[in-house]
Amino acid sequence: MRVVIAEDNVLLSAGLRLVLETKGMEVAEIVTEGPALLTAVAEHRPDVVIADVRLPPTFRDEGVRAAVRLRAERPGLPVLVLSQYVEKVYARELLSDGRGGVGYLLKDRVSRVGEFLDALRRVAGGGTVMDPEVVAQLMASTAARPVDRLTPREREVLALMAQGLTNPEIAERLVITDNAVQKHVGNIFNRLDLPAEDGGHRRVLAVLTFLDSR
Repeated sequence: MRVVIAEDNVLLSAGLRLVLETKGMEVAEIVTEGPALLTAVAEHRPDVVIADVRLPPTFRDEGVRAAVRLRAERPGLPVLVLSQYVEKVYARELLSDGRGGVGYLLKDRVSRVGEFLDALRRVAGGGTVMDPEVVAQLMASTAARPVDRLTPREREVLALMAQGLTNPEIAERLVITDNAVQKHVGNIFNRLDLPAEDGGHRRVLAVLTFLDSR
């Protein structure tokens, strides 16, 4: 797996390189600015991009803006964004194209190497991964929105979907059967009025509805 990293923190970027290369991945380039990220992706055509939300020179949203632009220019390009804090608007914007292959993790998650690598692989494989802390904050702030139609169990299932878990993984986490999860997921799609013709994209659309409910 070839990776391009956009991160201005030298210690973090060096740590990411070490972790990824130890697992047999290729770090094609590490850049520190948004424009450089666009150039690096065009040159190396990575399998996945890891980008900090905030990059020089203003340290506001250069990283996520570059990520959104890359997704527009290269539909489906897997992008995992890292952030120091929960920033819901950026989490929502990453999913706005309705495709998978996106992730939003807090930087603290990187120190949990197993979780970080699992999230990276899910994103590279076309999955959608949201940091559990982002999910928790969004769940805590919902009111009078489509997700209010869901039962408590369905909200649990949707939260785990937002973290990128598959149906069997959700079943294991909640200690229920695969059939039960499948039924809950179907109910979620129906209660959120997600059209059947969207097929596999309905999981992403469900997460988008979830983020819209903040």
